[in-house]
Amino acid sequence: IVESWTNKFRTSESQTALEQVKVCAEIGIKCMNYDPRNRPATWFIISGILGDVEISNWSITSDVATSTEGQIGFASKLVDELKLMDDSAAASELQPSALEVEQEDGKVSLESKGKATTVTVAAGVMSTLSAKLAKLMGDEYIKRKEVRKQASFLKKELSTINAVLEQLELMDELAPVVKNWRDDVREISYDMENCIDDFMRQFGGENAEASFVGEAAELHKRLCELHRIAIQMEELRTLVVEANARRESYKIDDCKPSFVGVDPRLSAVYQEATSLVGIDGPREEVANWLMDTQKKLKVVSVVGFGGLGKTTLSKQVYDKIRGHFKSVAFISVSQKPDMRVLLNRLQLKLGISVSSHDCGFDDIIEELRKYLADKRYLIVLDDLWDQSAWNTISLAFPENGNGSRIIVTTRVEDVASVACHNDRKCIYTMKPLNEQNSRMLFSNRVFGSEVVCPPYLKDVAAEILKKCGGLPLAIITIASLLATQVRSRKHWESIRKSLGAQSATNPSLKEMNNILNLSYTHLPLHLRACFLYLGMYPEDHIIWRDHLVRQWIAEGFVSSLHGSDLEDIGRSYFNELVNRSMIHPSKTEYGEVLSCTVHDMMLDLILIKCVEDNFLSVAYNSEDMARLMHGCK
Repeated sequence: IVESWTNKFRTSESQTALEQVKVCAEIGIKCMNYDPRNRPATWFIISGILGDVEISNWSITSDVATSTEGQIGFASKLVDELKLMDDSAAASELQPSALEVEQEDGKVSLESKGKATTVTVAAGVMSTLSAKLAKLMGDEYIKRKEVRKQASFLKKELSTINAVLEQLELMDELAPVVKNWRDDVREISYDMENCIDDFMRQFGGENAEASFVGEAAELHKRLCELHRIAIQMEELRTLVVEANARRESYKIDDCKPSFVGVDPRLSAVYQEATSLVGIDGPREEVANWLMDTQKKLKVVSVVGFGGLGKTTLSKQVYDKIRGHFKSVAFISVSQKPDMRVLLNRLQLKLGISVSSHDCGFDDIIEELRKYLADKRYLIVLDDLWDQSAWNTISLAFPENGNGSRIIVTTRVEDVASVACHNDRKCIYTMKPLNEQNSRMLFSNRVFGSEVVCPPYLKDVAAEILKKCGGLPLAIITIASLLATQVRSRKHWESIRKSLGAQSATNPSLKEMNNILNLSYTHLPLHLRACFLYLGMYPEDHIIWRDHLVRQWIAEGFVSSLHGSDLEDIGRSYFNELVNRSMIHPSKTEYGEVLSCTVHDMMLDLILIKCVEDNFLSVAYNSEDMARLMHGCK
């Protein structure tokens, strides 16, 4: 403090004021003493300011005397003099420190000051923390040199950690030691943000009068708080250094996913038609679209939520009409396809011998086009995720006027639209099974086609089916589990209750969760936190878009990197989740989705991910709330 003010007082006329600053600094140091008995009383502080007592030799007493009006008046006058000498600093400190400002129309925007950041799941608040540390290094805190020094060090250390965390978030599976390191670092980031927020709230933008005129007890409280925060920041600095050391020791920068699982869609490709329910109508409809008289190459897209049976439907259509084509192939694309490997597989499926030489990518495309040039072909591309993947694969399919057909299945509406050249008549949207078909599929799997559900299990079965929400994957998975269990009401009740966040520990439900999880792992990093935030809402709740968007903004999930108006950006995030079939439109108006719902099974997945990532915790679920409300009656 003294050093800072010395630079301001360069003339001899300011010597008196500088001496007063030194006195106040000495008083401040004495007031920070941890032992209350060694802190000065109010009247000693005032006497020291007036010069009536030599501070270095003053007596210590625990008695607190009341300041007189004259003493307070003198302190106020001193403050006024100091404020006049430091107009520029005071003006700087009194400026709003937040980056977000509200415009006249009520919309939230972000000023250009600082780098735009957003919260991600794996990194916690690491990105926004970096921005806050940068702010501590700015002019507003120029007088707090130790804080600026700590902030500069932490910012450099955390930048490396943040880059590693973002890399880890792109991986589907992590080794246990890597997960532990990630969780530890994320918790450090939360603690550090809390510490910085405490500091900014206590000492950011404070005016001089409040600091000098306040009661001694309040001054002492604030100085103790500063000391506590300084100690906490030092402890966090040590933890960050240790985290970086462990990162280098574990070679986390070079880590790879721990294993590669079996494609969870494999069973859907080989399902027998006789075991399927509700497939006949959709199969006939899509087959009729493909078998029209059009000679041009035609693409039909099947789009919908994960687990609705897109792969099953496309395989049934493929088997039904494949006899009308000379060359046929059914191939799964996956989320992150190696295009060379994928096209080589397509060659093998079509019966083209793959060269042992290392062919160029363009050579493979050319060979496929040459082979298909004079043939009527049927190709199924199952589970396509990206427009870029379609743009590449489609180069291999020539327009030969032979009535060739392509079926694309996807969870992303934009991909479906691009593949069909934006022809909405060629997009088949999957729908959940109705109540009758859901019940039939469930009963066939549990009891067989000849047996009906016993009366004592009907209400439990109805609750389980409600939870499945017409999702064939969920019905088949849970029914298959129940078929191997004792048919007692108590046991079925326990299975019903296990559907939720606990399903992550049930091996029989793991495959279903893996299929639903594919949609989550394909989300961009900036959408993952927004998606997991939906876990705040109970089952079957209608979520209004604009309310949700404002909550995202308040949490720091919406980044100004994608535009200037945060509400518009947040709405684009919402629309992207609808586009990816992660949430279902509820109320629409003039083609605009105003509210949404979350499928119960997807909500379970959200809560599983929230537990894994320590993102949020549910204190009471809907059943708990029902019990509490019943107990209040």
